[in-house]
Amino acid sequence: MGTFLTVSDAEIKNGDCTDIYFVRTEETLAQDNLNPDVVMEVTASSLPDTWAVFSGLSDVITLLEGLPVTVDAMPEGTVFYPNDPVLRITGKYRDFCRYETAILGFLCHASGIASAAAHIKIAAGTRPVFSFGSRRQHPAIAAMIERSAWIGGVEGVSNTCAPEGMPVVGTMPHAFVMCYERPEDAWRSFDRNAPEDVPRIMLCDTWCDEKSESLRAAECGATAVRLDTPRSRRGNMRAIMEEVRWELNMHGHTGVKIFLSGGVTREDVVAYRDLVDAFGVGGAIANAPVIDFSMDIVEIGGKPKAKRGKRSGVKQVYDLICGDRRTLPVASVPPAGATPIITRFVENGRIVSRPDMQEARGRLIKKLVSFMESKAKKEK
Repeated sequence: MGTFLTVSDAEIKNGDCTDIYFVRTEETLAQDNLNPDVVMEVTASSLPDTWAVFSGLSDVITLLEGLPVTVDAMPEGTVFYPNDPVLRITGKYRDFCRYETAILGFLCHASGIASAAAHIKIAAGTRPVFSFGSRRQHPAIAAMIERSAWIGGVEGVSNTCAPEGMPVVGTMPHAFVMCYERPEDAWRSFDRNAPEDVPRIMLCDTWCDEKSESLRAAECGATAVRLDTPRSRRGNMRAIMEEVRWELNMHGHTGVKIFLSGGVTREDVVAYRDLVDAFGVGGAIANAPVIDFSMDIVEIGGKPKAKRGKRSGVKQVYDLICGDRRTLPVASVPPAGATPIITRFVENGRIVSRPDMQEARGRLIKKLVSFMESKAKKEK
């Protein structure tokens, strides 16, 4: 156990972080000398939205490397729907049964974050969205949060422990502004001392109302003003931002942008996207509902078998030329032109393919563009 009540990598890798009934299952099956060949699939019978984004596979592959199992899965960044099998494990049940807890934990949490980020990106349209929510979760999983948000389409993240390959963004907290006698002193100091490539986004709601501080920040060279008050004020946030925009324009600061943060939800993004130039989203991404995956046997000893409520047999998921999605038994002849989605990542414990974070993000962004184009056509 770690200093901060975290489970070590070794404990997870060894299967020591699991639900106790898997240990008891393993022990009892061993007593009866049972270790059947099985195929297990991971599916979600319902989702928080109509679709979700698959993430967390990289950790699953690392977990299962070296075990005598084969892993097939959708690539990370793939959009999936209820009852789509996203991952399949083939092997002897006792060899991997105790890992189910960790497997589902990796997939449920990461996919929930990536899905929330993607839906917020859809809501924001052309407006950038940044992940500001790692402080809403245990710091030990900050890298996972930012990686999942990045796969989900955000333009940058705030945590310094984010994996390499994504912009780490952020300027100043209220405490920084409060360390100076006047906000102007804080803003000017930041302008003098921050690296040149850091945008001059000034926080403008520390002491006075947003309009007053925004005008003063613009006079100090702000390229954007950050309003962090959607949840800390009882006022009409839209009216506040309209007033800020009006006064900035009236005083010749038409190029100064508005950045909104502070408890921003997807509903806020929809309500304010016509006024706001960029969004910093915290808990709505980091605290997103998990995807309620389950992992179930669909084949035993080469024969289709499944518990009540689940479909037996090994399956493949296809993207069709028309844009639809279809799940069929793996032995079925696919429709003409159909593209299989589930591919091999681990062959009898040996990694044959490892997820690439940037490819996953690109895959998802391409799908989001398709969704937005389709929506635009329907609205015409």
